Amino acid sequence: WSWGKGGFGKLGHGDQQNQWQPTKIEAIAGLRVVAVSAGGGHSLALTADGSLWSWGFGSAPGSAPGAPWGQLGHGDTQDQL
Repeated sequence: WSWGKGGFGKLGHGDQQNQWQPTKIEAIAGLRVVAVSAGGGHSLALTADGSLWSWGFGSAPGSAPGAPWGQLGHGDTQDQL
């Protein structure tokens, strides 16, 4: 579940819409989430099987333009909705 401002896809609902009430994150519905973490533009969820899910703003803060790394762990700097 997540809610708040949805810019960069940081809420995990596949869009950038704001959610003003708790809304189920369908991409991880049915999975047993054991830990969560969130930053100003991204969120992460760790599931019981050890999978790490991340979404939101893909560029690392303060990184040089065109830098090949990001903050989501996907190997790129793309935003993930």
